[in-house]
Amino acid sequence: MERIDLHLHTTASDGTDSPAELVQRAGKMGLGIISVTDHDTVEGISEARAALPENMRLINGVELSSAVFGEGGFRCHILGYGFDPDSEAIRFAIREGIKKRREKLYARIDYIKSNFGISFSGEEISELEGLNSVSKLHIARLLIKHGYARSVGEAIDKYIGKRAPDDRIDAALATEAIISAGGVAVYAHPIGGEREKRLEPRELLRRAEILHGMGVSGLEAYYSRYTARDRAPILCVASELSMLVSAGSDYHGENKTVPLGCLDADGAEIDTSAVTLLKKIK
Repeated sequence: MERIDLHLHTTASDGTDSPAELVQRAGKMGLGIISVTDHDTVEGISEARAALPENMRLINGVELSSAVFGEGGFRCHILGYGFDPDSEAIRFAIREGIKKRREKLYARIDYIKSNFGISFSGEEISELEGLNSVSKLHIARLLIKHGYARSVGEAIDKYIGKRAPDDRIDAALATEAIISAGGVAVYAHPIGGEREKRLEPRELLRRAEILHGMGVSGLEAYYSRYTARDRAPILCVASELSMLVSAGSDYHGENKTVPLGCLDADGAEIDTSAVTLLKKIK
């Protein structure tokens, strides 16, 4: 049974392994198919591909921070697979996301300064501005560096966890960009990700139907934080809506306690023939 992991982050966004280091680590673990799915950037793909061993397959990937706006709307992450990373459609969606993330970065910095009297140096802010996909994890690391928190979780909860301007692009734009670039769109961790409350099956179905109507054709059912019990309603919805099934760990290196290649919260091995997404991507 071939080992896979289709949800991986590198230093191109908020992971701690460089793309080349990630590929090498995956190779040592015996993974046969991987996808680098950095947040709102495709800049790590070329480095990962250059370091790829002959016996490993790399699927072009991205994770777009998205939202369905309006009444009954919700925040979500849309994974893209098998697309052309040089497509103008993908590049446009990423540029839109970068602008929104930059606005949120400044709002967070202002909030921390106004409420806690904590300021970062001009050099530190410039470094944040220069990142492909700046996130609260990067700010948390600075707070730890200056002794204001002992862990990423503490920094986020104490200093960053307040709402700021939404940094997400419209889910319809994200999905259309992926499809226009020749890829497949997948709803990431659909019942909730890290530190998020789990959705009820009825709400999962409602959201999946909305996204499916936009062109999202898959659900990430096998995930490092999901047990078999968590996975059951996702697989049920995938079957009901004739959607593809994907699998990924959401590995971030040292920024999360997620093992590379882990596709089940109980550490169980999965039958990769159940990951129907692979049959769609050539």
